[in-house]
Order: sequence, then structure tokens, then C-alpha cells
Amino acid sequence: MRAFLIKIFLQFLALFPLKTIHSFASFLGRTMAKRPHLRLTQVTRTNIRLCFPQLSNEAQEALIKASLIETCKAFSELGALWLWRVDKVLGLVREVSGEECLQQALERGKGVLLLTPHLGAWELAGLYASSRYKLTGLYRPPKLQGLEKLIRNARERAGGEFVATDQSGIRALYQALRRGQIAGILPDQVPNDVGSGVFAPFFGIAAYTMVLVPRFARKSGAGVIFTYAERLPEGRGFHLHFFSASKEIAANDIKIAATALNQGVEQCVTACPEQYQWSYKRFKRRPDGESSVYE
Repeated sequence: MRAFLIKIFLQFLALFPLKTIHSFASFLGRTMAKRPHLRLTQVTRTNIRLCFPQLSNEAQEALIKASLIETCKAFSELGALWLWRVDKVLGLVREVSGEECLQQALERGKGVLLLTPHLGAWELAGLYASSRYKLTGLYRPPKLQGLEKLIRNARERAGGEFVATDQSGIRALYQALRRGQIAGILPDQVPNDVGSGVFAPFFGIAAYTMVLVPRFARKSGAGVIFTYAERLPEGRGFHLHFFSASKEIAANDIKIAATALNQGVEQCVTACPEQYQWSYKRFKRRPDGESSVYE
């Protein structure tokens, strides 16, 4: 029933232009910012206070409010990004910067790891890439199974293939790289399995970080590219960015490699920090002996 209601709500939102959708989301985000006891607000506040201790209290509160507005935009625009025609969605891309680094990496023939953090409209970044290149993307199936078909169809409708985060999915990514294609990964999710991550600094805080990307990069020799779709103000559309990762992301020392991975995500986030998904419990897993930061 919950999945059905979400689908209906997304279909309703998809009826409106992006500017209207974002206006509604801005109102909702400002309302949430006035309710500090909401879980979403609490997690956002905790993450921002941890990651930006150098900011004054007033600046932190301003960033928290802006982040909640952008989080509401990220959810409300899913109706458009998932349900509009592909050409209409891609028409929202107003500018693209750095795509030549992706093309040059593909020309080397060893494939590309395309890393898309939870920043801006990450769904659009994946759709854009899969509309122009052969892409196999890794994704974590939703908790609500009733949404899985909708999400898979939305992400694959431009030609990409998306595989679940299991052994068969990992093999599919390896095969894509061997064919010289793109393997897409969301690099800032907290790994579920023991041994699938290491602690590495993210904005100076120990964060359990996936080792999948560094191992792929080291074993395959693939190029590693970061991308994100920056949300433009007033519903004007999006600006896509691409840039090459540090070579240390393929280091033999997994801690060095994981640190380089997080530094790449930080570089994306620093460009538009309010658009990062600070409502996600990025620090939910702590080193032994440390208590939860979300108490």
C-alpha cells in the first residue's frame, strides 16, 4: 500500500514543470527546518555539524535549512526524472563540463568506473551517461519491493543495464569493464557486509567506506571518473560535471585508496554542499568502541 501511494504521488508531481516542483519542495523544506525533532532534520543537523565544524552556528543553521530544501527537491523531482520521456528529461541538462575526461578514459579500452555520489540529481547523471554510452550500473534494491520495477524501468529506459548489489551484479560490472564499457557505482553508500569496507576519513570523520571501487580500479586498470548533476536555481535545469579521480584510488594500500575515494566525493560535495544527501546516516557504522553519533 505504501509503495502504491508513493507511485501515485510521483505521478501527480510529474504533471508539473520542474520550476513548480522545486517551488513546492522549497516550501516543504523550509517547513521541515522549523521542526528540529523530525528524524530527517536531526540527521541532517548531526552530519553538517560533524563535517563543517569550522562554520559558525548561524552558517551551519543556514546550510541545514538549504540542505533540507534540496533534499525535498531531490525527492519531488523523481516523478519527472523517472516518468517523463527520456528526451524531455535530458532536455533539462543545460550545461556539461569535463565530459572529455570520460571520453578519453574510454579510448584507453579498459573501461571506466563512473562514480556518482548522492549529490544533486544523481538519477539524471546516470540517465545522461546511459543515453550516450554503454553503461552497467550497480544499485541497492529498494526496501519497498513494490517500487523496484518502477525504479529499474526508469533507470534502464535510456539503454543502461542495472544490476543488484550481489555477486552476480559484481560479475556483471567486471564483464562490462572487460568490454571497455562503463560500470556505474554510487560510491558513498555504507557497505552492509563485514569486510566490504574500511574506515577512512570523510570531511575528517571516520566513515565506513566501500572497498569495491578501489579493488575494481586496481584489478581492471579502468579509468575512474566522478560525475554529478548540479541542480540550478529556480527550476532552470541541471549542470553536469565530470572529473578524473586521483590515481591513489587504485593504490595497493586499501586505506589510502579508500581515503582517495572519499576525497573525490568531498570534491564533488564542496562544489554545492547544500545539495548533498546529508539526511543519509553516512556515519552510522562506527569504529569499535565508538558510540553512535545519531543518538
